[in-house]
Amino acid sequence: MKPAPDELTRMATIFKALGDKTRLRILGLLASGEICVCHVHESLATSQPKASRHLAYLRRVGLVVTRRSGTWVYYRLADAGMAPLVRTVLETAEHCLAHTSQCVKDRHRLANKVPSALEADATARPPLRCCECGESEAVRPLRKHVTGQGRS
Repeated sequence: MKPAPDELTRMATIFKALGDKTRLRILGLLASGEICVCHVHESLATSQPKASRHLAYLRRVGLVVTRRSGTWVYYRLADAGMAPLVRTVLETAEHCLAHTSQCVKDRHRLANKVPSALEADATARPPLRCCECGESEAVRPLRKHVTGQGRS
């Protein structure tokens, strides 16, 4: 069954959003939970305008949502209303990012700025298992579809 053209357009938009190193690093941080824009730019060791521009892009494509508290703006990964295929792609990207040394460094910098980020990291999202971690039910259908094989 072919996806409807609007689904393909949505998928292309998501993959474009995932096609930038800074946006991937931001998603890696947001997998820990909700954080302030100031902590994003400090953790990435980048300028505040650059971090804000990439966060705005992720918000426009529907991957992150914001919450304002006074003058502070907090970002978190979007959950509601996401198509299952988009959710699977995002969860897989999050898991892969957790295995990269750059994202591990970013998370350590975040934890130094916001100690509660380490606690949130453990509970923010249930971990996907793949590669040497084992493989979850969420990843198996994707791998089977892509490679034509899956673990039994």
